[in-house]
Amino acid sequence: MKKLGLIVVAVSMFSSATACAEEPASTKPTANVQVFDVTSGSRPHDVAPAPDGKIWYTAQRQGALGILDPATGAVEQIPLGPDSAPHGVIQGPDGMAWITDGGQNAIVRFDPATRKIDVWKLPADSGYTNLNTGAFDGKGVHWFTGQNGIYGRVSALDGKVTIWKDPKGRGPYGIATAPDGTVWYVSLAGSHLARIDSEDGSIETIEPPTPGAGLRRVWADSKGDLWITGWNSGELYRYRPAAKSWKTWKLPGEAPKAYAVYVDERDLVWVSDFAANATLVFDAADESWTSYAGSAPGANVRQILGRPGQIFLPESGTDRIMVVTTAE
Repeated sequence: MKKLGLIVVAVSMFSSATACAEEPASTKPTANVQVFDVTSGSRPHDVAPAPDGKIWYTAQRQGALGILDPATGAVEQIPLGPDSAPHGVIQGPDGMAWITDGGQNAIVRFDPATRKIDVWKLPADSGYTNLNTGAFDGKGVHWFTGQNGIYGRVSALDGKVTIWKDPKGRGPYGIATAPDGTVWYVSLAGSHLARIDSEDGSIETIEPPTPGAGLRRVWADSKGDLWITGWNSGELYRYRPAAKSWKTWKLPGEAPKAYAVYVDERDLVWVSDFAANATLVFDAADESWTSYAGSAPGANVRQILGRPGQIFLPESGTDRIMVVTTAE
């Protein structure tokens, strides 16, 4: 059980808008940053808010769900099963941790109240799917992606898992839910956006403006616009479903590698850039960027999540979690 406490992290601000544009201070994140050590060698991949003020993370290299208490710095890891290698974790509407476990080729659920673990294996004939990330639709159904070319859903009532094949094959990666309950995912290898019909599981695919962009993660803002990272292109995309329109911004710096994306409650867009070893914050109102440096070289933030007033940045390369407080 370890805690680094409050440390100084470099925060820089620069704008891609006109030089005279004023930055509205009330919408900018503060520099209140804490960095916590988690279990050495755990490689925290994804992170999610737990319902009791704690933070869940996937200990991908140790087959466990990690629990960080930011109030004390205490860390606990819950083994998930034989051959476990968890990738994604989110909090379900039931208050439980829902985990996409590539090692077990299963969806795993952890109940923090009873500490019971449910494991729902994918169909035996699905093969190794390289499970990635999950999201809940507006009806409370859990959907997930698998990089080996599948997407699917699981019913918590009977544990039935149903999968479909992506029409372009390999690549389904980030997945998120819009305010209207629609689930969208992006394909890294297939480089497309997909809208899931939650009734029959069919999808509508949408091509980005940059061929071969390598769409990696997706998140929706409060208006239902989708924000997407291009790993290959180094670009941030906004797709507006209502208008079926795209807008593109190149990340600052040389040869950026845009990985994670998350939109906070103020509609500020958080993007991790592996090339810069930083997490950037984009304000679409004035097209300005704020940069939070990793706590050490090679931080590699692979997913971003949070709760109102806080942002969680899991550093897979340092075995740390950075917590940025954006409001008192």
